[in-house]
Amino acid sequence: MITLGDKQFEKYLSATDVQHAVNGVAVRIGDDFKDKNPVFLVVLNGAFFFAADLIKRFTYPCELSFIKVASYEGLHSSGDISTVMGAEPSLKGRHVIVVEDIVDSGNTIEAIIEILNQEQVASYAIASLFYKPEAYLKSFPLDYVGMEIEDRFIVGYGLDYNGLGRNLKDIYILKAKQMTNLVLFGPPGAGKGTQAALIKDRYELVHISTGDVFRYNMKNNTELGQAAKAYMDRGDLVPDSLTIDMLRAEVEKNPQAKGFIFDGFPRTEAQAAALDELLESMNSSVSGCVALEVDTEILVERLLERGKTSGRADDQDESKIRNRFDEYNEKTAVLKEYYRNQDKFHAVDGVGSIDEITARLTAVIDQL
Repeated sequence: MITLGDKQFEKYLSATDVQHAVNGVAVRIGDDFKDKNPVFLVVLNGAFFFAADLIKRFTYPCELSFIKVASYEGLHSSGDISTVMGAEPSLKGRHVIVVEDIVDSGNTIEAIIEILNQEQVASYAIASLFYKPEAYLKSFPLDYVGMEIEDRFIVGYGLDYNGLGRNLKDIYILKAKQMTNLVLFGPPGAGKGTQAALIKDRYELVHISTGDVFRYNMKNNTELGQAAKAYMDRGDLVPDSLTIDMLRAEVEKNPQAKGFIFDGFPRTEAQAAALDELLESMNSSVSGCVALEVDTEILVERLLERGKTSGRADDQDESKIRNRFDEYNEKTAVLKEYYRNQDKFHAVDGVGSIDEITARLTAVIDQL
């Protein structure tokens, strides 16, 4: 285990594994380009280790050139590609081998291919030490790949995290953060609020209620709150992207959290996918979706009883109560299927004493 900046990494591939991959690429390029006097176009900064070892194994006439592009910021690609340093000398009419350290989305390679076409090269081939097929978004082929790897963030052998780790001989992978992240469902009157408070304390989780988050941002007139209010004032729905931005802000307030309980979010499949992306950016994921299930007739009786003291008008009208259940069932049905498809949906009997229900919930959570 090593620490680079604020992140921990664990060993993923040995230096020997890396050299075997380099050798495989070198042999194939040697067979294909031995009589073409190619130009090795090295993508800086990450590919310089790979390029140095690759060219040492290419025993035929060749030339070397460099190009620098930018896209990564921290752990994630910005998606915006800019050329920082162009290739020198002219590549017109030459056979070019683009040398990359890693190909994930393919955005950088696409930008370089566009430059090569403008330069009117005779031919080009793409050689990458690592390739993430799960992340690849383009259709053009990669001609030489040293090794296919999973879609995880790696450092070492030229690859870096905020400038750190390039000098490592082995390859290290970002250590997964052990978090318990729960999506909590429950119809009105199921006792979700009571159980959320107990679970939060038991597992030292942060409870994030979408309603509370909206109210906080609106009350404090934050930038996100102002944006949400503008949509509401026009009678429009607040877009998912803005809601997820609010949640992200809440999550980022708690960098040392052991996990989160998401209450009131997601409400649609698109929101569930956005939540997955948010947690993935933290190298984490939804641990499970837990739903308190109570028979509708029991809940109607429970809410009508509560309405005698709560003062809430919607707890005193049976038709309104049943409409709330219909809305809940309609919204959660697709989400139950979404999390079932990920083997993350867990139904818990919500009838019984508070302690009995808590025991059922913790039995599920302890196995997540």
